[in-house]
Amino acid sequence: MNPAKALRRLPWWIAAAVLAIGCLIWIYPFLWMVSASLKTSAEVFTKGLDLLPETLAWDNYERAWGEAQFGKYLLNTVIVTVCTVVIVVVRCAMAGYALARHDFRGRKIVMGLLVATLFVPSGYTIIPLVDIAQKLGMLNSLTGMILAMSGAANVAAILLYSGYFRGIPKELTESALLDGAGFWTVFFRIMLPLAKPVTATVTVLTFLSTWNAFFLPLVFTFSRPDLRTVSVGMLAFVGENTTDWGGMAAAATISLLPVVALFIALQRYFVEGIAGAVKS
Repeated sequence: MNPAKALRRLPWWIAAAVLAIGCLIWIYPFLWMVSASLKTSAEVFTKGLDLLPETLAWDNYERAWGEAQFGKYLLNTVIVTVCTVVIVVVRCAMAGYALARHDFRGRKIVMGLLVATLFVPSGYTIIPLVDIAQKLGMLNSLTGMILAMSGAANVAAILLYSGYFRGIPKELTESALLDGAGFWTVFFRIMLPLAKPVTATVTVLTFLSTWNAFFLPLVFTFSRPDLRTVSVGMLAFVGENTTDWGGMAAAATISLLPVVALFIALQRYFVEGIAGAVKS
């Protein structure tokens, strides 16, 4: 039997209880991390899975923000993430528009190559990326990191835009062309504004992947610790003999707040973008 149909046949209070329990299980790791950020390192282990700290250790946040320089890491992450999101959205929207609305020679080959890149592990591309960045003098800079992060294939984003643009009536662009609008006018003033749900979806997905990226920012900041992002900055809490678990949990909580806020703000468009692209 379909679980959704079985759930609908239950009394509303039973269904609500089941969903509430599932929600608590789902968000428990996040709640435990927030709780651990207010505990001492010793209490993190002695209290086990208990969510209530004995005393509120606010100094974990002070230590994470000041001593571990997480304020600087957070600023670096915001700069890298925002610039990467803008580049990826514009580039993938243009690629998806060209693949969806223009039947050019070799279109199927391009689509096949894009899909094939999904099976290439990201670790295989790190060596040529570092080599190119070093030759361009961008290895230890935020600019090089931004170009490396935004230069990925982003096949999922391109396919989302392509599917969404394919569902828009061609008469809309044809009428604009008859009125004298050029390619760029049609794209930036008509097509891209209509694709707000997909843009929100791509923004959230790119934001998450860039914000949580570790390997590439680590390589690009080996000799420049001041350029670290929040994910790489977590290494500051790991010593040779001890680990500051309370400070690490506080830093992780700080780094997750912008992600949660962005998703809450764009969740409606996120769902619409996925549904619209799949329907098309």
